[in-house]
Amino acid sequence: MQSKHQAGRLPEPPSPIADDGDETRFCGTCAFSSACIAAGYDKPELAELQCLVEHVGPFRAGEHIFRTGDPFRAIFAVRGGTVKTRMVDKEGREQVLGFYLPGEVIGLNAIYPEHFPCDAVALDTTFFCRFSFPAMSALAARVPAVQQHLFRMLSKELGTASLLAGDHSADERVAAFLMDLAGRYAVRGFSATRFHLSMSRGDIANYLRLAAETVSRVLSRFRAQKLIEIEGRELHLLEPMRLHEIGQALLPD
Repeated sequence: MQSKHQAGRLPEPPSPIADDGDETRFCGTCAFSSACIAAGYDKPELAELQCLVEHVGPFRAGEHIFRTGDPFRAIFAVRGGTVKTRMVDKEGREQVLGFYLPGEVIGLNAIYPEHFPCDAVALDTTFFCRFSFPAMSALAARVPAVQQHLFRMLSKELGTASLLAGDHSADERVAAFLMDLAGRYAVRGFSATRFHLSMSRGDIANYLRLAAETVSRVLSRFRAQKLIEIEGRELHLLEPMRLHEIGQALLPD
């Protein structure tokens, strides 16, 4: 049977980007809507906060959202696009700390030192909601669910870092990485089986503490095993349950 896609290429998934909501409805990937709704607040009741939220962007691929040492005044919720955070040592060697998708927040690790301890770099065209952190702190004091949501996001980042430090195989790390991305996209209402890898193989390898050649070999092996289809950076997970089994040691229960 002939593929309906030209030359057998995978279809590009729709670009994940938030809508802006309306007067009564939060935008589609609002990082805080679930916490506010759970506490019984809807958008009109948070008008004071809405006035302090600024839409910023676009940032183009390679542009910095913030740099190491910049003073901390705000956190950034991704509306569209993908961001990586990184540290660069004195010899110019890069360490990728994480990747952030629509609906996720960058800058939380700057709360204590009051300056950003890393760079945040756009991987493609990105847009943000910038939240004044003093305003967010005031809201958290009034709405415990928002405070708990902030703590959960901080805890998740710490948990991810500790898992990456463990003794896991390359197959486990790559499978867990793909399933983690799938779950994060699904939470925001995007496809959990077809998505674009905005990050390069080198960035993925750096994040997983592997060689880029190792990541390429694992992806090729997964493709040969009919676990995935991959064309460039377009990815289709064919056997997510099997991938979950491979990476389960690094994934939450």
